[in-house]
Amino acid sequence: MMVHVRLYAALSRYLPGLSAGMTAEIDLADNATISDLVGRLELPAGGVKVVFVNGRTRPPDWILNSGDEVGIFPPVGGG
Repeated sequence: MMVHVRLYAALSRYLPGLSAGMTAEIDLADNATISDLVGRLELPAGGVKVVFVNGRTRPPDWILNSGDEVGIFPPVGGG
């Protein structure tokens, strides 16, 4: 199945050739979860803070569906 993924801020470097916020199509097995997607993209442990699926925050064990729009955000620091 195909999902549409956007990586934000520092995570965008894990999809070479795309700028932050640009969409990539990622092929996953049926019944793949957000955790499966994070693993497929080889994102660093602790590097993912919030994941939105179709505009709503979802937990790591959320099962994705073909055509889902996924936004992945890292932890943000500041002061």
